[in-house]
Amino acid sequence: MDLLPCFLLLSLALSFSHLASANFFNDFDITWGNDRAKILDNGQRLQLTLDQSSGSGFQSKNEYLFGKIDMQIKLVPGNSAGTVTAYYLSSQGDKHDEIDFEFLGNLSGDPYIMHTNVFSQGKGSREQQFYLWFDPTADFHTYSLLWNPHQIMFSVDGTPVRVFKNSEDLGFAYPKNQAMRIYSSLWNADDWATRGGAVKIDWSKSPFVASYGNFKAETCSASSDCSVNSWYGAQALELSEQEKLEWVRKNYMIYNYCTDSKRFPQGFPAECTRQTSN
Repeated sequence: MDLLPCFLLLSLALSFSHLASANFFNDFDITWGNDRAKILDNGQRLQLTLDQSSGSGFQSKNEYLFGKIDMQIKLVPGNSAGTVTAYYLSSQGDKHDEIDFEFLGNLSGDPYIMHTNVFSQGKGSREQQFYLWFDPTADFHTYSLLWNPHQIMFSVDGTPVRVFKNSEDLGFAYPKNQAMRIYSSLWNADDWATRGGAVKIDWSKSPFVASYGNFKAETCSASSDCSVNSWYGAQALELSEQEKLEWVRKNYMIYNYCTDSKRFPQGFPAECTRQTSN
């Protein structure tokens, strides 16, 4: 193929989606915490800190409507009880949409809990929680969101851990009309985060530090055409992905709103028929 047509095709594809890779100066703003949040190594790494005075946070410069987003995170090591590292997509307002990863700290030697949730039109309460199959404080690991009009897939190091299906036909709103920014924060949540708030933060261990790196995103805006991206039309997992998902659910899932009979004594939400399988 001639070089000119190749260049035009590449330019066309780039005009439909926003591509970002690994420079926090270009893609994020520090939003709170003053110097507790720092962009380091010429934009290749970002660090959040929590001390007794304040936590810290950042957000993306751009809003996105659908995307495939990867972020490497190294969580707070040691006694992290009472701390929460949140990494999520969110729009604004009372009727906001939101897609959450939250990492609930714990006592030294006890596992982190990875909390996931999906909000649409201001309504959440769609929690699933997991232990991880590795130490998330020893090194960086990749936490990914694939969000398209059909499904939301949460993944860790390329392994799917949760799939949330569009169930609008069953009467449940799905986040597909509001553009969202990426947010992350490290904050004091010792009123609920560890053993229901029974274990408080040990401030003698502060400052607490979470680190971020290797951000990659292939995203769309409200005015762009995302259909050129292969992930945009995905409606089901590949067989290998489904097998990994089932492995995680069997061995590492510790809470699923779709099986909480005490919470739903009159029967589970109808959407749950689609959240438990591919």
